[in-house]
Formats: sequence, C-alpha cells, structure tokens
Amino acid sequence: MTLTPPRILLVRHGQSTYNAHGRLQGQTDTPLSDAGRAEAEALRPFLPRCEQVVTSDLQRASETAALLGYPDAHRDPRWREIDLGGWAGRMISEFDDEQQGAWRGGPLHADDGESWAQFVARVGGALDELAAAGGEWLVVCHGGAIRAALTHVTGADPQTVIGPGNTSVTVLRPPFVERYAWTPGL
Repeated sequence: MTLTPPRILLVRHGQSTYNAHGRLQGQTDTPLSDAGRAEAEALRPFLPRCEQVVTSDLQRASETAALLGYPDAHRDPRWREIDLGGWAGRMISEFDDEQQGAWRGGPLHADDGESWAQFVARVGGALDELAAAGGEWLVVCHGGAIRAALTHVTGADPQTVIGPGNTSVTVLRPPFVERYAWTPGL
C-alpha cells in the first residue's frame, strides 16, 4: 500500500525540428529546435520540483528534461512516441483530414508500424508502474504518449482528443485527469 496517492505530471517535449517543418516523426530521434529549447526553458519556473523523474529516451524528450533541470532523468523507452514505421518523415499534409483522424488513435497505421492498441498497452504499463509506486512523478514524453496515457486512464476515444501542445503539462491522479494540456501562456 502506498502512503502518498500517485500524481503524475506528463510534459510534452519542446518543438522539434520535425514539428517545425510539419513532418511525422514517431520514433525518429529528432532534436529540439531553437524554439523548442526556449519553450522548455520558459516552462521550467512553472513546474514543481520532483524527486522522481522519467523521460523518453528520444533526444527531444531527454533534452527537454535536461532544460527543465533534470539532466540525469531515468530514460525509459516505453514512453517513446508511437512507432510510425515507414510513415516517419512524411509530411503531415500528405494525409487528408479523414486519414489523420484514423492514424491518430484509430485503425490506420503503417504495415511496419505500431498499432494504437499496442501503443496504449506499452504506455499504460509504464504509467501503471509509476502509479503503483505512488508519490509525485514528472514524465517528459511525447504528444501521442500523453494521449495514450489519457486513453489508458479514462477510456477516452483518442480520435476525439486533440493532441497536447509542445511543453504543455497534463496532470493525472489515476483514475482521474486533473488537468490536460495546460500551458502557462507561453
């Protein structure tokens, strides 16, 4: 039994170079853009200090964690973005509106990519471990991972949930969502 109920703060990484150009990245290991580094530095004073910090092992998330003051955050690949397979690097504009809705949490995915169900199971397992440990956690990850966590905790239809903005903060107290995609007006 945990003494402190879990509180999990999920922070989406700052703008990456692929975000800046409208490219799908998935697990492509792209760096932050200059704007993304500035976003992370601007968010830092608004976050509480956390003793328990985890980040995706992709550089855009781990670099954001470092800029938030956690250069030695534990890297966990389960918090990576969805694996888009051969779609990685494609322009988002190549997909029509219906296709975008179908791959952002729906049945459409690249043959060599990860399905939404596989993604939710991966992220949900990582989230459940943190919740079972209790206490306050800071997780620096990706927009898709945050939406997958939301789906796991609430059962929300991912196709009806808009993706969180760069360096936004989502706060979960499983099984509740305290805040979704909050930004300090950056």
